[in-house]
Amino acid sequence: MIAAIIANMDKEEARDLSIKVRDFLVERGVTVVTDDACCEALDIAPISSVAPGDIDVIIAMGGDGSILHMLHNHPDLGAPVFAVNLGGLGFMAEIPKEDVFPCLEDFLEGRYRVEERVMLHGAASGEVPPFAVNEIVVHRSPNPCLVDLAIDVDGKYFNTFAADGIIIATPTGSTAYSLAAGGPILSPELDAFVMTPIAPHTISNKPFVFRADQTIQVRHLSDGKPIEVTFDGIASFTMATGDAITVSRSERTFKLVCLDRHDFFTTLREKLNWSGKLRSR
Repeated sequence: MIAAIIANMDKEEARDLSIKVRDFLVERGVTVVTDDACCEALDIAPISSVAPGDIDVIIAMGGDGSILHMLHNHPDLGAPVFAVNLGGLGFMAEIPKEDVFPCLEDFLEGRYRVEERVMLHGAASGEVPPFAVNEIVVHRSPNPCLVDLAIDVDGKYFNTFAADGIIIATPTGSTAYSLAAGGPILSPELDAFVMTPIAPHTISNKPFVFRADQTIQVRHLSDGKPIEVTFDGIASFTMATGDAITVSRSERTFKLVCLDRHDFFTTLREKLNWSGKLRSR
């Protein structure tokens, strides 16, 4: 087995845990590689020394943002991600650092499953980032006022929103920006997208859930400065008036290692501080 450890070595906590995880895996006969820039810190071979398809698991340490950056920085890696949470909320990174070694034991002994989650593809004129794990956001920035965005679904007119923008999120991304903008939480294995308007200029405009095999086109209608399109808050490009982006299911999937000792619903309760049944005093 070949495992790739990817973490921010500038952070002491991530560096120290990476060393312990390296030792744990090597003792069990696992070949361990890491980011080319981190080889010296971990004293192991670089990822570039092995074929991307030979890597069996990616052990990512950090918050959800770190995982997103890892996926965008290593688009050629298709292995499942064993996500250890060293950040804040951590909806993708469900495994707490205190539980990492029992979870690694479970993984090495085959007590896990791999969730394959839908991802997004965006098509537009010019250079476009290859994919999004969480969401594609069309935003008015740097325009000082609302913009008009026309939406077509499978070639049929859906609606025109006067808003700050539109979020098209995967189930994985439904707990991120879309949730903050008032969108629903989707079960992560759903084959669907959610489109959430950002500050629409009417209370009747609500989020809408689409099948993942549908195609959504967003066209910029307003006069003014170019608007911005971002992929997971990492990669971006601009759209001028009249330009459009077409969003569909990516051919890629996001593969996440899931263990019985942790589950999505427990993560929701804990991270969102759900109080459960209210009790009178």
